[in-house]
Amino acid sequence: MNWTEEAAAKLKRKNQILFSKNSEYMQDLIMLLGLQSHQVLTLWAFDFASESVANLEEKYPEEKRPREALEAAKDWAAGRIKMREAQRKILDCHAFAKEIDNKEDIAICHSIGQACAVVHTAGHAIGYPIYDLTAIIYKHGIENCKDAVEQRKQEYIEKITYWNEHIYDYRGTWAKFMLK
Repeated sequence: MNWTEEAAAKLKRKNQILFSKNSEYMQDLIMLLGLQSHQVLTLWAFDFASESVANLEEKYPEEKRPREALEAAKDWAAGRIKMREAQRKILDCHAFAKEIDNKEDIAICHSIGQACAVVHTAGHAIGYPIYDLTAIIYKHGIENCKDAVEQRKQEYIEKITYWNEHIYDYRGTWAKFMLK
């Protein structure tokens, strides 16, 4: 079964999330993510989360929780705040998803939360694409999303390559736990 058939089957079953860690389509990306340093994955996640936050801010200009989650995660990665403070902001971002009805935006909220949680553990990195690709399907519809999903997956790979090649150009600071 290809990824479009798998996603269509999940839609038919009324699943909210249309990809998973077990999706065959995600396996090469999962393997690539697993080869990266915590710092590379964190910067990769922050780049994509920033884009997603901007997308939500256009639709919900008064809503601050996604931006606050991202800023808290950045502060946590830099050692400026502790995990609990950042965790609260990330959970608040997920809570916003429960207050809205638009499936695309719900998935985007969760993608931001997953990206921010990469600071805690690199294993959260795959959560961003799982939710982000789901949002793309909700935006375009299963019949019209193939090119957008496949292009987005390529963007994930290109951004990993970028951060692998530019990790030493990063001028921010890292908390001690991020250096292990």
